[in-house]
Amino acid sequence: MKYDFNDPSITVALVGAGGFIGSHLLEAILERTQWRIFAVDLDFHKVQQHLQNHRIEFLCEDLEEPSVLKKISSYPIVIQLAAICTPSRYNTETQKVIESNFLTPAALAKACADSGSWLLYFSTSEVYGKTSSEALLLEEDQSDFVYGSIHASRWSYAIAKQLSERYIASLVHLSWTILRPFNFIGPRMDFVSGLDGEGIPRVLASFCGALVKNEAMKLVDGGKAQRSFTSIHDAIRFIFLVLEKPHLSKQEVFNIGNPDNEISIRELSFLMQKIHAEITHKNPKEYKSPIEVSGTNYYGKGYEDSLRRVPSIQKSQKLLGYLPTEPLEKTLKESILWFIDHYTPIIENQETQR
Repeated sequence: MKYDFNDPSITVALVGAGGFIGSHLLEAILERTQWRIFAVDLDFHKVQQHLQNHRIEFLCEDLEEPSVLKKISSYPIVIQLAAICTPSRYNTETQKVIESNFLTPAALAKACADSGSWLLYFSTSEVYGKTSSEALLLEEDQSDFVYGSIHASRWSYAIAKQLSERYIASLVHLSWTILRPFNFIGPRMDFVSGLDGEGIPRVLASFCGALVKNEAMKLVDGGKAQRSFTSIHDAIRFIFLVLEKPHLSKQEVFNIGNPDNEISIRELSFLMQKIHAEITHKNPKEYKSPIEVSGTNYYGKGYEDSLRRVPSIQKSQKLLGYLPTEPLEKTLKESILWFIDHYTPIIENQETQR
């Protein structure tokens, strides 16, 4: 079945519409299609400018409610983005992380199988597990999965996602596509602790928060881990390729990433300082040196890490024609500019009230 982007009778259920990826995808669907959106989340502040849009129906409800799952699965396309996906919570909220990333998606998948919906399930590159610094490109249908011991609660998220993938693939009557994001970054990512949230966000938001608050960046275990960062714009383009080609996308697992954007976290910190200095005309010597912290002290007992995680995108190129185009520095500049514009007034307001 082909889904015509110009068909206003089509409604897509977007679960997690108020999050980082969901907010960008919601806007892209409004701009590039005539579809309607059934938007589900517990927080819509990232898309508050669209709350009165007649093409969107918003539902602020928990997915644990059977009636909510039935409503979501009544639509022909269901995109499941909702998840607990910040490393700081893997160790401290292990049970909730597993329930959020396995039990809830499994129930939604079963509902979609019963209704005949096409489920686009966002998994994670974390499913590849405890990769070493010599790890090769990670392939969807070839690479092994290696995790730490049961006491290393860091892997609660990865294993729950992996089990979700296997459960989804086991449902004989379900049309599904599994997507594994590799470190998406861009404007509106996560939060800044102490300004509009509490806890530890992912690395881009952590470093941007340090820059706008003039604090030292914290390098977990020296920042030696390497990641391949992917622009949210490349990610959205990939999702639309999946939607354009259901005959090639269904019953497939895809990496979404950019192997050309690999960098160590330590290198990332200095690159972001450099870009921030260029934007603000700040003297590079004025920045506080990054602080090295142990993963256990930063995230808590049970923390371990993947040292290198680079996607193979050969399958995505072959089947869908995917080719990422956004270089790392461009994406970082866009992100840092957004964090400056968004959070500087909040900081100034807090300082005025002191």
